[in-house]
Amino acid sequence: MSDQFPDRLSVDPSSPYYNAEILARDVGIRFKGVEKTNVEEYCISEGWVRVTAGNARDRHGNPLTIKVHGPVEPYFRDKK
Repeated sequence: MSDQFPDRLSVDPSSPYYNAEILARDVGIRFKGVEKTNVEEYCISEGWVRVTAGNARDRHGNPLTIKVHGPVEPYFRDKK
């Protein structure tokens, strides 16, 4: 597997942007220079991340998310 990230990646298995092979490598996200641990989805080319909004849930039990714009830097935590 290459060290290239897809332009868009989601942790939700029902999303078309979900990729289990890449997520298995422990992906980290730096957003505006700060490491974020609550990112549900990101898009590098458009410059945004979706982060969870506290403990709030929608009617289907999924976490509510907020789209925030800024520079996105994905990286692999397992890379030495």
